[in-house]
Amino acid sequence: MRYHQYYPVDIVNGPGTRCTLFVSGCVHECPGCYNKSTWRLNSGLPFDDEMENRIIRDLNDTRIPRQGISLSGGDPLHPQNVPHILRLVKRIHKECAGKDIWVWTGYKLDELNDAQREIVDLINVLVDGKFVQDLKDPALIWRGSSNQVVHHLR
Repeated sequence: MRYHQYYPVDIVNGPGTRCTLFVSGCVHECPGCYNKSTWRLNSGLPFDDEMENRIIRDLNDTRIPRQGISLSGGDPLHPQNVPHILRLVKRIHKECAGKDIWVWTGYKLDELNDAQREIVDLINVLVDGKFVQDLKDPALIWRGSSNQVVHHLR
């Protein structure tokens, strides 16, 4: 997996203070997407053990308490990202007690395959659906267009 940006302290992409990771790779290529640079799977930087360990350390850093992590992109549920995202989410559950996990995806909840559902079974919030330019609404919270749904899973 590759990623474009990592924010160790973020107050924009989800509630509270959190870590945010923007991964590479998106098959949806929504017209009007604000993050087109993340579409190509081979763009960005390699997501390696060092970066994964950094995220875990940042989530556990008591000097700047984080509520959780936001995973966006690109698309964290892109089939090639799924194994890496699953491993990260499992580590967060095991090593970062009480941290919430938010995921943004262009896939709809009812379209997910078994591997993608394995991730969704471990997260707190899924924001699903492609961005639709004609349904763009800047007043919406945590989503860009009105067709997208914020699923509070746990």
